[in-house]
Amino acid sequence: MEQHKIELIEQLRKWLVKIDIVFHVVAALLLLAACSFILYYAFLNILQPSRDSIIHLVNDVLLALIILELLWTVIRFLKKQRFILTPFLAIGIIVAIRRILLIEAQTSYMEHVPVEKLYEIGLSAIVIIILMVAYYLSVKAQKLEQ
Repeated sequence: MEQHKIELIEQLRKWLVKIDIVFHVVAALLLLAACSFILYYAFLNILQPSRDSIIHLVNDVLLALIILELLWTVIRFLKKQRFILTPFLAIGIIVAIRRILLIEAQTSYMEHVPVEKLYEIGLSAIVIIILMVAYYLSVKAQKLEQ
């Protein structure tokens, strides 16, 4: 009876792993589709150059890079490679840079920039520095492990 329970649990585990892999493949395909649409709209911004379209272009390209980093994380999982922290740190750096650029774009037409926006830019800059230090330490730790 006990052996039967163990076999049943093992079969359930195998099915859950297969379902997990299917969901990861679907997530990867959706990320790829999202990135394709974002790059399509970024390309449209190039066709009609203006100050706003260039800001949107940079924003879209950075968003595409974030999505591609997430896609690589899913691909690494599917290839059964070990977990690596550096892609998430890179995503964080890109997100913070994207936020700074967005705030700059929003405030570029203003005569007086609200103090809250300046604090947000400063906080994003601090986040970038912290993430860059973490990225550097992560890369050093990976080299030591090899």
